[in-house]
Amino acid sequence: MNKNKSCTNAGAQSVTFVFKNNCPYTVWPGTLTAAGRPPLSSTGFTLATGASSSLSVPVNWSGRLWARTQCSTDASGKFVCATADCASGVIECNGAGAIPPASLAEFTLYGSGGLDFYDLSLVDGFNIPISVTPQGGSTGCSSTSCAANVNAVCDPSLAVRGPDGTVIACKSACMAFNQPQFCCTGEYSTPDKCHPNQYSMIFKKQCPQAYSYAYDDKTSTFTCPSGGNYLITFCP
Repeated sequence: MNKNKSCTNAGAQSVTFVFKNNCPYTVWPGTLTAAGRPPLSSTGFTLATGASSSLSVPVNWSGRLWARTQCSTDASGKFVCATADCASGVIECNGAGAIPPASLAEFTLYGSGGLDFYDLSLVDGFNIPISVTPQGGSTGCSSTSCAANVNAVCDPSLAVRGPDGTVIACKSACMAFNQPQFCCTGEYSTPDKCHPNQYSMIFKKQCPQAYSYAYDDKTSTFTCPSGGNYLITFCP
């Protein structure tokens, strides 16, 4: 069978993720595969302004994708990024996840009922705008987008600033304050106890389709019949 063939059944070997960078600066996408799922051929790469890159993805893949910003090689030869770094020291993340804050696209392909599940998560904070758009495959599959620049309205207590003082990422309240009511932990570990808060609402107002805190399921999880391809756009 042609490995690159995508069809709307589980017989397909792989689907295609296309990464597009609409940001006015270079980004460095990173990928992290969930435990027990087949790995991707790339865990990190460079994507110049206006460029696209495609990746062949196993039809039953599960994991997360993000983009790092302001990356460079330091004096010791280590690759480092100002936001969403995976701290591997090289462009490939090699099994390491993004250090928050990071805007995440999360996928479980060929999940329950033969459906793909996907979402955008700001639970770990925000670094750049991102969207996921199903390509081809079935009709009626919704795209999900966080197109707003949350950094522009980030609460000062959540702001991550670059050397020049500009806000380059926005922390979640959980990361900033490490309190159970913001992290949905301890006595707040169930959906009926952990509610939106003044900080999560900043994210939700800017990006209504994205997860703003741990139990933000109802408006943020999307499904599509398995077998289609996906476009991941940075700065949509």
